[in-house]
Amino acid sequence: MIVAKSLAEFQAAYEALPNKSDIGFVPTMGALHEGHLSLIRRSVAENTSTIISIFVNPTQFNNPNDLATYPRTLEADCALVEPVGVDIVFAPQVHDIYPEPDQRIFNLGGLDRFGEGPRRPGHFNGVAQVVTRLFNLVRPTRSYFGEKDFQQLAILRFVTEDLQLPVEIIGCPIARAEDGLALSSRNTLLTPSQREAAPHIYRCICQARTWMHECTPAETIQRITDAIHTNPELETEYIEIFNARTLEPVENWDDAAEIQLGCAIFAHPVRLIDNIKLK
Repeated sequence: MIVAKSLAEFQAAYEALPNKSDIGFVPTMGALHEGHLSLIRRSVAENTSTIISIFVNPTQFNNPNDLATYPRTLEADCALVEPVGVDIVFAPQVHDIYPEPDQRIFNLGGLDRFGEGPRRPGHFNGVAQVVTRLFNLVRPTRSYFGEKDFQQLAILRFVTEDLQLPVEIIGCPIARAEDGLALSSRNTLLTPSQREAAPHIYRCICQARTWMHECTPAETIQRITDAIHTNPELETEYIEIFNARTLEPVENWDDAAEIQLGCAIFAHPVRLIDNIKLK
């Protein structure tokens, strides 16, 4: 496994790959965990070579403190992924990815109007900036993303199709701890009491699968909110029930053939997101 800490090092390692027409790519921001490993294992199984990137992308953070405190654990990350079969870890510097400020504004197909979009202005445009830049450098055949970031996955699929980029976007199931908490790099920032409280989020949103048979979407959201707030460590930012294709909130259960629930919950100051399929 080669760890390339500059664009020049990456390009040299890339040229040595045996089959550049069969590359799997997993872009990450580091602080890797079993969720990332599940994506990497799938890439290794489905491609001749696998490249991962570790880059904390500044353009997708609208909160400077969030950027400053995001975990950076490159040495541990490399030790974690080497046994899995990664060929190249690309850990660039900011100037490698953005030799000049990236002024591109992407068509996101309106998929950023709900959920994370209005709450994190510019976030998804920043994601599109870094991912398309990485695609240009890595030139992958397939790229793997977790369904925990459901809205991000939908937007990246749209952007890839809109720009006619020659890469297949593959979504992979959410990896969870035994107690149900969705795995996230931010989980390492939780205090012991917050970590104990956090699985309450998943337990509450799963209740929606029962409540949807007796309540409207709005009533279901209220029930989940009330249930989450029985734990004093947790505070709801939003819960939305939406069309899984357009991401538009639904008012009735028959408004869409596929319906998803997504949420963002604070265990202050840590912000946790999750989602589940309802139908």
